[in-house]
Amino acid sequence: MIEIRPVEEDEFEEWQRAMHTGFLLGPAPTADQLEANRRHFGNSRSLGAFDGGRCVGTFRSFAQEVTAVGGAPVRSNAVTNVTVSPTHRRRGLLTEMMRRDLAAAEERGDALATLIAAEYPIYGRYGFGPATHATAWSVDVTRSGLDARPPVPADGARIDLVDGAEVRKLGPAFYEKLRPALPGFLDRSEVWWESRTGVLRFGRDWTEPYHAVLRSASGEVEGLTTYRCEVDSSLGEQPQHAVVVDGLLGATPAAEADLWRFLCSIDWVTRVKSGRRSPDDLLPHLLPDPRAARIERHSDWLWVRILDVAAALEARTYERTGALVLDVLDEGGPAGGRYRLEVSPEGASCTPAPGASADLTLSVAELATVWLGDGSLTRLAGLGRIREERTGAAREADALFRTSGRPWCPDVF
Repeated sequence: MIEIRPVEEDEFEEWQRAMHTGFLLGPAPTADQLEANRRHFGNSRSLGAFDGGRCVGTFRSFAQEVTAVGGAPVRSNAVTNVTVSPTHRRRGLLTEMMRRDLAAAEERGDALATLIAAEYPIYGRYGFGPATHATAWSVDVTRSGLDARPPVPADGARIDLVDGAEVRKLGPAFYEKLRPALPGFLDRSEVWWESRTGVLRFGRDWTEPYHAVLRSASGEVEGLTTYRCEVDSSLGEQPQHAVVVDGLLGATPAAEADLWRFLCSIDWVTRVKSGRRSPDDLLPHLLPDPRAARIERHSDWLWVRILDVAAALEARTYERTGALVLDVLDEGGPAGGRYRLEVSPEGASCTPAPGASADLTLSVAELATVWLGDGSLTRLAGLGRIREERTGAAREADALFRTSGRPWCPDVF
């Protein structure tokens, strides 16, 4: 009989082996990987499915904050490390682990659950919907039209290369200064910064990256980027290396532009790979020839599961004034019911309205897709995934929920 239960400290290595097996990472994690994941293990909630003494299913969640539209941090239950071994698929193990974890999150009072979905079809069954998307570009520097000379930031600013220790020192405060203005951004723990600078190594192969910081004339941090190089090993020819960006943040559009120009100006670099960016990122149009930036990947990214409709909808801001009655479907879940949402630039109120006539009927997963301002209720209605109970209600809802910029989540967890 398979038993699903919390994982004890002395079962950690067995649980870790099962997680690596499920993700096809190899059956034996390295000592560095065990140490890195042990830091996570102690500060999170782990479930395992055990068949005898062998772990055949893994599930982990931890406390997280998601930045809502308007900057409020919203308590979330972040779900990760979800696997079922190939010998035990299709037995309901994931469903039971998810049910237990979401019930505990609801009891704690978390407004949301979040995850990054490896497979699209799985998580809609549990009420999750894709709330942000990500786009990756590859820039052909040789046709971009940029000046080949190294850029000089304006107003006495400068770009310097720094090491990982300096990033751990200055990065967290800089990130927290930006986070309230960026819907979809997540809080970053000490472990996050350690893993990005080589103190903790989750992968088998670690390559020390470069870190560049943009400072104003007064020494204030205005931008930070981390990147690696893919080296063209051809001898006797002009080198054609590629820069692979692991992350880039600027306090202003001008700061972002300075960092992109810096990356595109490095000697021997003919291609810059942007990594995951917001779909409406400035990057392509910073180039004199935007066609030099070719989309390599575009996909859904952060998935959200709303657990407390009122808390989630009241946490974000709205640029217009309006009111809607939403009939939210969540079979067997905590979010189902009819709600009256009244919003204005001054704030929002979301209250149960069981006797009111609904304007829109939608699942909790579809509500999640528009919570951060990215989805279109009009489009969902056209696809038959929501139902207008009053003509024009979807368009009115879009006017309330949509934002001027698309939300973005640069992190994976």
